[in-house]
Amino acid sequence: MTTNEYAAYIASLPRVLAGAATLFRDGEGRVLLVEPNYRAGWALPGGTVESDAGETPREAARRETLEEIGLDVEPGRLLAMDWVRGHDRPPIVAYVYDGGVLSGERFSAIRLQEEELISWKLVSPEEITTYLLGELGHRVLAALDALDSGTGPVELVDGRPGR
Repeated sequence: MTTNEYAAYIASLPRVLAGAATLFRDGEGRVLLVEPNYRAGWALPGGTVESDAGETPREAARRETLEEIGLDVEPGRLLAMDWVRGHDRPPIVAYVYDGGVLSGERFSAIRLQEEELISWKLVSPEEITTYLLGELGHRVLAALDALDSGTGPVELVDGRPGR
């Protein structure tokens, strides 16, 4: 295969987006959610992996957490990987990392990125799918199950266990 043929082959491959988020909880097991101003529903602190800059999903989760809520926290273990099929966009692989249990003083240190976020709140696991729409709610519930059971990471497709 020539250099030009290889370049053409690489250019023909499908594009896949990547995102990474951090799952924080309080001492009561409630999950920290943020409310974006650019779309419906809530989210975990996180965002797009900047792979052009050589960023890994773990690095993206840490960077996005710092940018969005002002906390510089090294993500813990990987809890879930979710392949989300694209309908009007390329597919996304979403990574969810354990952010641990935050104390009251850490919550008081939260500073929202005003350009993107309206507010934050703590939500019980039973309320997750009310705030996190579609596959995101199922992804977070699966990540919580992996955390509780000590297993993981869990492999998901569109927020559901993959096969």
